[in-house]
Amino acid sequence: MFLEMPGKSYKEQLPALTAYEQKLSLDLKQDLDYFAGEIGEHNYQYYDALKTAESFIADQLEAAGYTVQFQGYDIDNQRFNNIEVEIPGTEKADEILIIGAHYDSVIGSPGANDNGSGVVALLALARAFQGRQFPKTLRFVAFVNEEPPFFCTEDMGSLVYARRCRSRNEKIIGMMSLETMGYYSDKPGSQKYPINLLNNIYPVTGNFISFVSNVSSQNFIKQVVKLFRSHTQFPSEGTALPDAVSGVGWSDHWSFWQVDYPALMITDTAPFRYPYYHTAEDTPDKVNYDCLARVIAGLERVILELLA
Repeated sequence: MFLEMPGKSYKEQLPALTAYEQKLSLDLKQDLDYFAGEIGEHNYQYYDALKTAESFIADQLEAAGYTVQFQGYDIDNQRFNNIEVEIPGTEKADEILIIGAHYDSVIGSPGANDNGSGVVALLALARAFQGRQFPKTLRFVAFVNEEPPFFCTEDMGSLVYARRCRSRNEKIIGMMSLETMGYYSDKPGSQKYPINLLNNIYPVTGNFISFVSNVSSQNFIKQVVKLFRSHTQFPSEGTALPDAVSGVGWSDHWSFWQVDYPALMITDTAPFRYPYYHTAEDTPDKVNYDCLARVIAGLERVILELLA
């Protein structure tokens, strides 16, 4: 199933930022300069830095007015934590929408775009919704240990979390994984795809935000993409593909598929576009904060409608 939109320059699709988006762009840069610039590489090998990253996220959520919960588990005598905050619903509190992003960086990289961009987007969205009430429950979760050697293993933070949701029989209406969201290019040929078929369907210029799911989540992704396009002047592409296609499951949404919850990834497509993916050059100066701000503002409106 494909959701198509004619490719346009992101500059054409990005009219002057609103005052809100201008401030959001500055806030995103400030957060990411600290998260990936000052903290630097943060993962199980750089454990102290990982704990600093964890504390930064928790402190920012607490400063926004949330009560932070930790889901901890141990690997080789080290403690790792998923970080969770929630806005309980009113009329339909049992229906839960999860917005998630992993906060560890891959070994050898400070992880500004992968996945500092997702983390600062998560924080921005959490701040935007704090203090409000909705019929359904909204939950923000920062996941640990998405990167190798934990990816797709029992110790992947989001899999630990998703399994707990299933064991509690929680009614997750959808999960959106914020993953590597900040790089855009108007250069022809800047966008690649994992299979040749997609080259004939989607733009070869990497100037759009992508929504990706498996076939089982196609109803959810249709709804999300439709809502995003109805509100947001920014090029977007959406697709639901078999799990086996390379890249389709490369983030925390994969974990929710394992326990039969609908989930999707929101991404700039990472290695299929971003030349600094999983390198030491994945630094804050590579992120387009204005584009990221426009996408986040669009996602705010999507989330509002999903919760209504």
